[in-house]
Amino acid sequence: MIRRALVAVAAPLIAVAAIRPLTDGMARRLMAAPRTGPDETGIRAPLEALGGEVARLRARDGLRLAGRWLPAEAVEGGDWTPDPREAVLLLHGWTGSIAPDLVEHAPYLRRTANVLGLDFRGHGGSDDGPTTFGVLEVEDVAGALAWLGDRGVRRVALMGSSMGGVTALAAVVVLGDGRLTAADSDPDAPAAIVEAPRPRIVALVADSVPPELAIVVAGRMWVPFGHRFADRAFGRIGRTAGADPRATQPARTVPLLEDVPLLLINGDADATVPLRDALRLAALAPAGTRHLVVAGADHGAGHAADPGVYEAAVTDHLRAAFAMTRT
Repeated sequence: MIRRALVAVAAPLIAVAAIRPLTDGMARRLMAAPRTGPDETGIRAPLEALGGEVARLRARDGLRLAGRWLPAEAVEGGDWTPDPREAVLLLHGWTGSIAPDLVEHAPYLRRTANVLGLDFRGHGGSDDGPTTFGVLEVEDVAGALAWLGDRGVRRVALMGSSMGGVTALAAVVVLGDGRLTAADSDPDAPAAIVEAPRPRIVALVADSVPPELAIVVAGRMWVPFGHRFADRAFGRIGRTAGADPRATQPARTVPLLEDVPLLLINGDADATVPLRDALRLAALAPAGTRHLVVAGADHGAGHAADPGVYEAAVTDHLRAAFAMTRT
């Protein structure tokens, strides 16, 4: 009888003791994203075929970042003329560099605007840094916006897949869309320094983003209470990074986007972000948000599953947003 009582008392304590190492280990793995992904084998030739130039810039907090700048390409006889003051900032997911996304998306995006593909901190050719699912990556976006402003770009659309989409949504909420310059200014900056205006964010494309970050991890754990373990792991990231990534997860940021046009994209065969969760996020989005569901598409694979539908939706969305803000 006494033994049973001791076991009953000790079992919850043992479970709690086991959770901490599990979530700590999970958090460390999440923050140590691979610099290059398995799909980057043999990517150099098609990447170089795009042309453009390697970009070197700094995040707002000083880290050195890498990227690639691709000037727009007008289509002869087309009904759209790219404006040199407009650009698409392309943001990648958790694994690897921006190279595969550029090879896949830049050819059609360049027919609308200039394209800057960015390697987040700890990825590709950028400086080391923990992966934080939007908290610190917003600093990278801020640095990219400043770089674009120095190039004379005045209107920017953010396009990201998975973690890149999470960061794009968070960036608008954290940094502002650029219309209120006082909110973006540094009150401690010397008065003599004249900086280029920060571009205005005029549109968002978010592909395969979950309402809550824990969803993308819990779906791959196959253990009881996986969502709770994953959520605790993101909490551990917050204690390491100094800010909790759950504070800027899409369920919190999407309702705050107000009048920045948003296109959400999901695949109905996505096992990482199931369609039921994608629909929950779409229901939280402001009125006027477009939601493209690509039949048969897995996580981040909407373009591969149906290039024609995907490209038409993204192109129409971006051009409408750019055209609206040109005047």
